[in-house]
Amino acid sequence: MRCAGSSVRRSRQRINELLAQRIAEQPLDLPNAGSVFRNPPGYYAAQLIEACGLKGSEIGGARVSEKHANFIVNPKGGARAADIEALIAHARVTVKARFGVELIPEVRIIGEAA
Repeated sequence: MRCAGSSVRRSRQRINELLAQRIAEQPLDLPNAGSVFRNPPGYYAAQLIEACGLKGSEIGGARVSEKHANFIVNPKGGARAADIEALIAHARVTVKARFGVELIPEVRIIGEAA
């Protein structure tokens, strides 16, 4: 019979490992809206965006994260909704032109389009 305390410790350790991995791989130190695009079947959105050379691309105050290309960050705090929407559109058009893959946003734009 297993000790319940051991199971709890292993679970907490695993949660801490997953959180550390997330912090290492995602730009959680900057304002962002989370993962921008769904992964298309057979692909990773971040890899497609990165392969198009879009990491670090900026429109206004919005930037494609250098840490994880499927995140749009607001590093200086001045990004407008229009900047973010334009960067999303730019990534979609660029990936579609290069790979023929349609990126579907998983973020929802609320309010009037820019």
